[in-house]
Amino acid sequence: MPTVPSTRRPSPPDPSADPVADAVPVGLRIAGAFSWRLLIVAAALAVVIALVVVLQDIIVPFLIALLLCALLAPMSSFLQRHRWPKWTAVLSSLVSVALAIGALALVVTAQIRYDLPSLERRLHHSVRSLQTLLDSEPFGITAKDVNGWISDGFDYLQAHVASILSGFQAAGTGAVHVLEGLFIVVFTTLFVLIDGRRIWTWVLRLFPRRARPRIGVAGEAGWHTLTSFIRVQLVVAITDALGVVVGALILQVPLAIPIGVVVFLGAFVPVVGAIVAGSVAVLIALVFNGWVPALFMLGIVVLVQQLESHVLHPFLTGSAVKVHPLGVALGVVAGTTIAGVVGAFFAVPFIATVNAMVLAAANWRPDVPPPALSADAEAVATAGASAADADHGGVQS
Repeated sequence: MPTVPSTRRPSPPDPSADPVADAVPVGLRIAGAFSWRLLIVAAALAVVIALVVVLQDIIVPFLIALLLCALLAPMSSFLQRHRWPKWTAVLSSLVSVALAIGALALVVTAQIRYDLPSLERRLHHSVRSLQTLLDSEPFGITAKDVNGWISDGFDYLQAHVASILSGFQAAGTGAVHVLEGLFIVVFTTLFVLIDGRRIWTWVLRLFPRRARPRIGVAGEAGWHTLTSFIRVQLVVAITDALGVVVGALILQVPLAIPIGVVVFLGAFVPVVGAIVAGSVAVLIALVFNGWVPALFMLGIVVLVQQLESHVLHPFLTGSAVKVHPLGVALGVVAGTTIAGVVGAFFAVPFIATVNAMVLAAANWRPDVPPPALSADAEAVATAGASAADADHGGVQS
């Protein structure tokens, strides 16, 4: 049976179709869509970094105050649960920290004054031993050469006295900025601990109504991660300092308490802080005790760091701070490159907090009830819910 040719005419071309878009491969279109979005995100990050650099005298003390609030909030909440008035609990927490810092400073000062005569004798002996070593082969550095270098150093200082004086003036200006920053830290800590819930409610009202519950959950997750991180770092820092102090006392290394303070502060800067603090302890042992105690001190520092990395951090952190060690190392390097020591100090808590907030916001579902929260976290979540249900406007008293 012969086939009848079709009489249907071909459909006319769609005038809305873009021939250029049809000619571009699908993969290239997807890459372009990702690219312009990434460029917008990079531009936004650049603006944020520029604002942080311009307002660093305000932002850095504010971030320090947030870390201090994360440290003091559990203690303040504990006192309030035991029927302490809020202002009494907050002031007691602050006074406790101030007394601890003052007592530590007194102990450090007392040991330095007690060890000062012995340090002078040991230092003279170390200098004489170093001169004898340098005078021998293969160095061949005589006392005349050393005196010549010292004379050149004094000549350099006299030639650059103007720049040195300007440096002292800059140091004086920096001292004024430190006092201003301390003022911001104290008042920010007080207001956040006393009225943090209302402040968070006001912040949530800056966002669209539909986004407030999601942002409230993200804020709860970020605050929980930040407080967990600070508690873990505090325990790790105390443990590291005690281990190094005990080792220094056993080896009779001078300035054991100041060394412990350096190790305690260095523990809050992952990777870099441990290396710097350990090198200070080994250097003091080398200068005042010799190379054999310095080797033992190095072994103690390495042992303490290994216990911290493989025992304390996995045991204490658990699932509270989900940041891979590679992310920690790269974050510290990036923070150091951008903002020096300050960037290294804030890099890890910033990464951990932002990571927890992003994951919580992405996994939030309105039909899934949140898990059981602590007292502080429940206050944050309640603030988010109340802000989502409230009308637009300022915070009601």
